[in-house]
Amino acid sequence: MSEPEGRGGAWTEERGTSDEGRRRLKAPRGRAEKSAPILSAADVRVEFAGRGRRRRGVATAVDGVNLDIAPGEIVALVGESGCGKTTLARTMLGLERPTSGQVRFAGQPLSYRSRALRGYRRSVQLVLQDPTGSLNPRHTVYEAIAEGVRIHRLDNEEARVADALARCGLRPPERFFQRYPHELSGGQRQRVVIAGALVLEPSVLVADEPVASLDASVRGEILSLLLRLRDELGLAALVVTHDLGLAWNIADRLAVMYLGRIVEVGTPEQVFADPRHPYTRALMSVLPESPIEPIVLTGEPPDPTRIPAGCRFHPRCPELASGAAASAGVAERCTDVALPVLPTTGPAQGQVACHLAQARLADAEA
Repeated sequence: MSEPEGRGGAWTEERGTSDEGRRRLKAPRGRAEKSAPILSAADVRVEFAGRGRRRRGVATAVDGVNLDIAPGEIVALVGESGCGKTTLARTMLGLERPTSGQVRFAGQPLSYRSRALRGYRRSVQLVLQDPTGSLNPRHTVYEAIAEGVRIHRLDNEEARVADALARCGLRPPERFFQRYPHELSGGQRQRVVIAGALVLEPSVLVADEPVASLDASVRGEILSLLLRLRDELGLAALVVTHDLGLAWNIADRLAVMYLGRIVEVGTPEQVFADPRHPYTRALMSVLPESPIEPIVLTGEPPDPTRIPAGCRFHPRCPELASGAAASAGVAERCTDVALPVLPTTGPAQGQVACHLAQARLADAEA
């Protein structure tokens, strides 16, 4: 996990940037909070059967997830590798069918018929992690961006391509029409990828590690571009990342995922300043200047074919190992009682799926 860049973290005055300054760089949250969701996952579950002679059972990649994304809202989905982030994103794109549950767009369940998916994929576009790998080296910039226009049989092809390039900061756009990917810098290639999504005038972008392959000097430019596009076009976005710095800089809401479940949801200010789930605290503890003592989790994430009983994090939970859960009287619940799936909406202070955090909250309210 890298340090939050640009505006710094949320916990100390010494970091030099206030939450008020951060909010000035982002559109008002009220607009997103009051709107009906444009894209949502409702109790989505995705399973994969084992293959080969030694079938190891069914792997549960996503295990009951509720997530709403409002128009103009940027939601960051964070967690370690293998927690199910990309599978959830692929499911919300319509690239994977959920085993159970629903993906909804503009309030309507997603249809998996070819014609319906074609229209849906114009409205919900993917921005890939590696711009070099996602661009065909034999296609010019114009051909790469015009491909979507041709597939969807839209008119005014050249004007659409030029407008998309200009919106992404590649001006004058005509200068880039006949260039090939190898003639561009890494930041310019990523702008071309984003332009290829924008040319179809989508409502939602799903960005999988959108700046992971870029130099630190270029990351800020791409993040600023995504924020500007959100403000100008009202785009919503689901940003999949393991980079807490990116999440802090760009997100209106943060969802922390572990072993197929969302375990904590809140605004970046809430989650960074007061992480309540032990897993979230462990993630935050490794950031420079964090007030939390570094927490080293023991062991590896459990096998998704054998999800532990009770809280799925309990085999690695430092609060359970230290006796804090036993002192609060919830140790047996941690190991035996499964936690409910977090709903799409909850209290203003955010939501957390943790027996200990819930016990502490109940004590504070008593």
